[in-house]
Amino acid sequence: MDLGLKNKIAMVGGASKGLGYAVARALAAEGASVSMASRDHDAIRGAAGTIQRETGSRAVAVAADLSNRDAIGQWHATTLREFGGVDLLFCNTGGPPAGAAVSFDDAAWQAAFESLLMSVVRLVRLAVPSMQTRGGGSILVGTSSSVKEPIVNLALSNVLRASVSALAKTLSLELAPSRIRVNQLIPGRIETDRVRWLDEVNAKKNGISVGEVQSRALASIPIGRYGQPVDFGRAAAFLLSDAASYITGASVQVDGGLIKGVL
Repeated sequence: MDLGLKNKIAMVGGASKGLGYAVARALAAEGASVSMASRDHDAIRGAAGTIQRETGSRAVAVAADLSNRDAIGQWHATTLREFGGVDLLFCNTGGPPAGAAVSFDDAAWQAAFESLLMSVVRLVRLAVPSMQTRGGGSILVGTSSSVKEPIVNLALSNVLRASVSALAKTLSLELAPSRIRVNQLIPGRIETDRVRWLDEVNAKKNGISVGEVQSRALASIPIGRYGQPVDFGRAAAFLLSDAASYITGASVQVDGGLIKGVL
């Protein structure tokens, strides 16, 4: 299947590793040019270099803290300068600290709000005019299985990612007349640094080994394994592509059957 991604221009957040890197890699492999952002200057440069070398597609690295409005603006400006526009946007940032709702002060809640929710608002606000000028576009928001089932000890993520989910649905209705599609991609337990860290946190919290945490997690996944970033990246490339031109406002799970809800 030709996904129709050749010569498309994509902005991909949190792209130095994990899910963001997997999405950028999958898009580039299909012929898209990618503008990649991450807070770690050296890591994002290395990631972009690897993708460009392995796929032959152009990849530009931008060091940007996506919880910061000015940094987002600079990333967008660099993308326009380097590529001339934006067709595709993958909104993604690192997850907030673990903990119960009452354990966090106002500063922690505000930081999660800026990183998880306002990063999406700001990126979409900047990218949409270019998409409209170019005749349409596609926006994909990466969230978490917590938007379907709150996860114990991840209060900040549970609350703020649910807001992002509502925002994505709202945007899908508002932007459809401009031929801009907006979808949500929900990862389950994908084997990333973040999930490995959460396994360690839960092991310490419950006084058990990391191996035991992972065994219990595997028992809850019908397909019997943690997902790989490439599983997520391929799904993202499809949803961002012209092959999914009649899909908008959707929430797609990449979870091996972990989420038990019917919808």
